[in-house]
Amino acid sequence: MADQRMTLALARIEKALDRIDTASSQGKASDKPAMAALVARHEALRESVSGSLADLDALIGKLER
Repeated sequence: MADQRMTLALARIEKALDRIDTASSQGKASDKPAMAALVARHEALRESVSGSLADLDALIGKLER
């Protein structure tokens, strides 16, 4: 069950990344600084979420033992 929730969460993250990628490729030249800031914030959030998911995975692993 935990694996299914993690898989669904990762799928949502991947869909969000796809939307960001699509939006960034369609951006206007005047939007580039704002998009660059958004991409940087997204990368930081992605790293944070990945770390949190790894922590949760380790905790779940310990509980299953």
